[in-house]
Parts: sequence; C-alpha cells; structure tokens
Amino acid sequence: MTITQLKYILAVAEYKNFTVASEHCYVTQPTLSMQIQKLEEELSVQIFNRNKKPIELTDIGKSIVEQAKLIVDESNRIKDIVDQQKGYVGGEFKLGVIPTVMPTLLPMFLQTFIKKYPKVNLIVEELTTDNIIKKLSEGHIDVAIAATPLENEAIIEKPLYYEPFVGFVPNSSKLFSKEKISTDDLDVDDILLLEEGHCFKDSILNICGNLKHHRKQRFQLESGNISTLLRLSKEGLGMTLLPYLHTIDLCAEDKKHLRKFEGTEPAREISIIYHKSQLKLQLIEALKTTIDGIVRGAISFSDVKIISPLPNKHI
Repeated sequence: MTITQLKYILAVAEYKNFTVASEHCYVTQPTLSMQIQKLEEELSVQIFNRNKKPIELTDIGKSIVEQAKLIVDESNRIKDIVDQQKGYVGGEFKLGVIPTVMPTLLPMFLQTFIKKYPKVNLIVEELTTDNIIKKLSEGHIDVAIAATPLENEAIIEKPLYYEPFVGFVPNSSKLFSKEKISTDDLDVDDILLLEEGHCFKDSILNICGNLKHHRKQRFQLESGNISTLLRLSKEGLGMTLLPYLHTIDLCAEDKKHLRKFEGTEPAREISIIYHKSQLKLQLIEALKTTIDGIVRGAISFSDVKIISPLPNKHI
C-alpha cells in the first residue's frame, strides 16, 4: 500500500470516473486503474463498484476512503512541518473569497502579498459561503475570506475586521430626508437584495428582523451584483444596504445617498477561515498579517453590532 495509491482512490471517489481522475492526477488512465486494482488485490476487497454509472464506492470502499483522507492529510503534514521549521512561505495556495468582499478587499492587499511572498502561487476564486465550506472540507481550497460567525465546528475563524452596513437611499425614498437611519426604519419590501445563496442577503434580512416577509407585487428583483443594486436604487426602484468598503470609492454625487445607522451600527464580521485539518498554517498567517496591516488603516470600528450571515439567525 502506497500514499500514491491512496491519492488515486480519493481522486476516483471524488470524480466518479477513472479517466477524469487520472487527468487530475497527471497519470494515464491505465496506470491509475492498475494501481487501484493492485491495492484491491492486496486488501482482498473491492473498493469501487465499476458496474455503476457513475462509479460508486462499495460499503467497505467508503470506510477505506475516509481513512485514506486522514492518511494522505497526515503525510502532507510532514512537508508542512519542514516548511514551517525552515520558515519557508511558498508553493500553491488556493484562496476563496465571497462575492461581496472580493471587489473591495482583494485590490487592497493582493499586490502587497504577491510582492512580499514571491514564492507563493496564489490562486483566488470567487465563491459563495456554501461553496467555500464545501471546498474547504474537500481540500479544494486552503483558506477563505468570508462573513462570520458560521457556527461550523470544522471551520476555524480568525476575524480580520468589522464592516458596518450603510444605507443607500434614493431621492424618492421617505428616508432620504433623514441624516441617519435606524433598523426600525427598514422595510424589507423596499430593499433591493442580492439573490439567494449570498450570505449578505441573509445578513440584511437579519437586520430587518422580518424573515417571513412577503414581497410586494409592484416590483421584485434579487441581483447577484451590488453594482446592479446601486444603479437600480438610483433609478428610484428601492433602497439598498452596502458594506462600508463599497462606499469608499463612490463619487461625490452618489455619496449624497448614503445614510449611516444611528447608535450602535449593524456590521458584518469578515474573517479568514480554514478547515481545522488545514496544513498550510504559515501561509495562512502570512496572508492574515498582510491583510491586517493594510485594512487597519482603512476600517476601524468598535461600536458595532455583529449581524449573523446565517439564514434566520440573530446575534
């Protein structure tokens, strides 16, 4: 039994296809199939039911795959221990970022990070929170930046900053004349929202405290893009709420529509998150340190109330 054979098993278990698995393992399909067959003969069990389309794990195969994951992770940890001992910060590093953070935070730190750590091959992917958790659990990304808390025991969260919500109110709104707004002013039926699957939408609904809402038939839209919400709001089709960092680069005319919350401001907690079994801790710490050094000067709020990004959840 070899680590390579276990990696081949994990690939087939994931992709449910020998050919696709071999492509991701950078070997020929006959080589991968032969190595898996050799392991099955050594163990005197059948790991995969090849008669099924797509290929399925046998009952014993499921148990073997779970153990294989642990063994492969622990074998990778040896290199990680050596890298940490040597102070080496390099190699492939996969980062997932939620859509409402990507356009504001990434430009702030990316250039600094890649210049400071030239040996790191940083791969950044925009993902929803659900996909981030899935990919962290499956080992397809190493770390992520997302709104927290997520209440997931397998995920470690390290807060980066607290970002207040800011109202964007069109001229036609009854709230436009107010200098500041309150959560009691909000009407969920008058707020333009992001589409389902965005934790930012759930945060806004939690602010409103009106989760069992009924959308009015006059107009209904849920967009996947904050820029679209801004344009529609300026057309008088409803107000919206923005994360603070999205307001910094607005033009002077657009900033006239911004309304802060009075008193303790509702805010979201943005954190670096990773799976508790993650190995590349020196890379994660390097990323967190870089972001901390840059964001601290751009956003510093202490008197805020953290709003949960989870559906139907209040903090």
